[in-house]
Amino acid sequence: MNKKELLESVLKTKSLEHITKKDAEEFLSTVLDVVKKAVKKGEEVSLIGFGTFTKVKRSARNGFNPSTGEKIKIKAKVVPKFKPGKAFKEMV
Repeated sequence: MNKKELLESVLKTKSLEHITKKDAEEFLSTVLDVVKKAVKKGEEVSLIGFGTFTKVKRSARNGFNPSTGEKIKIKAKVVPKFKPGKAFKEMV
């Protein structure tokens, strides 16, 4: 499901029939931007029942090129992480 399909699915719910597609898209984009900015600053964004978004540092490590088998060094980097909440895990 992509962003467009998510918006269409949300707008089909009976309690949100009165919201325009434009307003829903603007709201979703704003929420996603706020989450991204918070995680970028190192804040944890926790949505009870859904999950938690955090920023984690991956250590440098050794790897290999799968096509040549050559060993390579993979640099340390910071990446976003999502940990699903208990209710979400149980639902899936």
